[in-house]
Amino acid sequence: MKRALAAGAAVSVVAGGGAVWALSGDGGQARATGKPEPATAVVTRGDLVDTEKVDGTLTYDGERSVWTGASGVVTWAPAQGATIRRGKPLVRVQGEPVVLLYGGTPMYRTLRQGVSDGADVRQLEGNLDALGYGDGLTVDKEFTGATDAAVREWQDDLGLDVTGSVDARQVVFLPHAVRVKEVAAPEGKRTGAGQPVLTVAGTRRLVHVDLDAEKQDMAREGARVSVELPGGQVVRGRVESVGTVAEQTGTEQDPATTVDVEISLDGGGTRLDRAPVTVELESERREDVLSVPVEALLALREGGFGVEAVDGARRRVVPVRTGAFGGGRVEVSGAGLAAGMKVGVPSDG
Repeated sequence: MKRALAAGAAVSVVAGGGAVWALSGDGGQARATGKPEPATAVVTRGDLVDTEKVDGTLTYDGERSVWTGASGVVTWAPAQGATIRRGKPLVRVQGEPVVLLYGGTPMYRTLRQGVSDGADVRQLEGNLDALGYGDGLTVDKEFTGATDAAVREWQDDLGLDVTGSVDARQVVFLPHAVRVKEVAAPEGKRTGAGQPVLTVAGTRRLVHVDLDAEKQDMAREGARVSVELPGGQVVRGRVESVGTVAEQTGTEQDPATTVDVEISLDGGGTRLDRAPVTVELESERREDVLSVPVEALLALREGGFGVEAVDGARRRVVPVRTGAFGGGRVEVSGAGLAAGMKVGVPSDG
């Protein structure tokens, strides 16, 4: 709400109260001609933050398809939403489990005694050790007799053929525990080597935002954000990654260019997947500035803006320069302004 002032002298009526404050032309001094006193707000010093809300989708990190080297009829598959951890079956084919082990190198060859040294051997040995099959086992790149013994013990406990060799029919390496998003090969379906059996993701909650490319500057890696979840709960989050490649989205009638933004959550919230959320991003921040409520601004007839400084029964107009807006406040600067000063605002009445 802006109250126009005449050049040199003006009258401001405080809504609802009936009090009229006459601003004289001699230095902007005022005298009270009625009651009650006008409503005021305080000039504050601090950071002024402007925000913008954008749409996002609640999901899980690291979505990917899972292939195995097994062929035959699927005799067991996990339920959608199930969490699978190291050493547990991802699926069973012809009654044989295909087990999840942790690692970043895919299972691309058969591992057994006599195989050449490699990172995949170290990866297998690290998992055997973590699962409790590490007696006498050295976790390195060499497949030794101790490795063979650990593999055989592990196979026996799983009900697999005890061969001492491991291949893609028995094991899938993924970086971490996974949550099942989709079952591509349900129980009773025939699958083949190299065919996807599951779509999985990590267990960590993320919010994905297709952010308008023109607003990319609002999403800075490491920046804090607020996320409103379904049901109204608000949780804090942090921008984890911002895409560097723009994508064409939308429709022919309403095209859009966006970048991918991933936001990690501090905790709490819902277990829903693909749920719509609202993300509040910081569009601008001004540090250590003076600010007043926007409604404290006066539009001056000679141009620009001012505020009405209130000191007891005395009032004077102080011209100001405006800056950033945010949270219902506006940055102001000018001679005669100081933190703690009271300025007039329209009353709530």
